[in-house]
Amino acid sequence: MADFTVIGDVGETLKRLLESDDLWSGISPKPDITLKSPYEIKEDSGSPNKVSIFLYHVEQNSYMRNLEPERVDEETLKMPPLTLDLYYLVTPYSDDKTQEKTILGKVMQIFHDNTILTGPVLYGSLALEDMALKLFFNPISIDDMTKLWSAFQDTPYRLSVTYLVTPVRIDSTKEIDVKRVLSREDIYSEIRRR
Repeated sequence: MADFTVIGDVGETLKRLLESDDLWSGISPKPDITLKSPYEIKEDSGSPNKVSIFLYHVEQNSYMRNLEPERVDEETLKMPPLTLDLYYLVTPYSDDKTQEKTILGKVMQIFHDNTILTGPVLYGSLALEDMALKLFFNPISIDDMTKLWSAFQDTPYRLSVTYLVTPVRIDSTKEIDVKRVLSREDIYSEIRRR
């Protein structure tokens, strides 16, 4: 059952995907991966190389909005899950601007090589589900990027890219008792006879 923790579990899945030491050969020091916003990360100490994976927008998946209730047993239906799209802002940091672009390229390569997240890659309650998440590069216009960065007060713009993770399911806890139809009333036929 995918519970309400899945939003955090998706972020942790992306973070762990980037934390593997063997992926970062040629980049020294290996970047610290964080889920903090660009505003919060500027205060961090540690490695001069960092990658921020910041969840900036959540919306309901429009294609899975009208799913039918799921049958639990003969007398119970479970409401369909809430299916979400999660949007992430990915921002590399380095004291060296060339290194910053190299870090961004590496992150994009890792995400490109892992566009379908399943099995042992998934973290937390996601790992308990037999599900697959899709990770898409989701470029936005420079206007939208500027608006997004304006939310981080006193933080200058940095080169960033956006990604979409979908479908993220939060199972409903609401169940409906149903009974088998035992009789039928044909009102239409009675109206026609009159």
